[in-house]
Amino acid sequence: MPTRTARTAWNGTLQDGSGQVELSSSKVGTYEVSFPKRTAEDADGTTSPEELIAAAHSACFAMALSSEIGKAGGTPQALEVSADVTLGQKDGAPTITKIALTVRGEVEGLDADGFQQAAQAAKVGCPVSKALAAVDITLDAALD
Repeated sequence: MPTRTARTAWNGTLQDGSGQVELSSSKVGTYEVSFPKRTAEDADGTTSPEELIAAAHSACFAMALSSEIGKAGGTPQALEVSADVTLGQKDGAPTITKIALTVRGEVEGLDADGFQQAAQAAKVGCPVSKALAAVDITLDAALD
């Protein structure tokens, strides 16, 4: 199985510094990061580890759900997945406190219960969910 790589170049202190995250394996881009913007409500054009985790989790979950729907005898027509990763405080330190997965799907061959079962199996089986098992992960899944 492949290994994927990203790198970050950081300059300065935590509060005054900034960095650039490069998606090295795919070479699709370099993105600005900053701790003050990471903890602000408005990201103001920068990304954060939490946003990158949200991207990874939503993509992984969508792939896992597509697989689970197929195993259950359905055919996914369209899946819209979002992941909301919350940065909070725990023991006085910044901590990822929760992840909320939301999926809406158009699926042939599965009813609402079958879709729910496939979504729960995808949540448990997704490699990113497994890697983030220490975080409270919720799921809101429904057919359109």
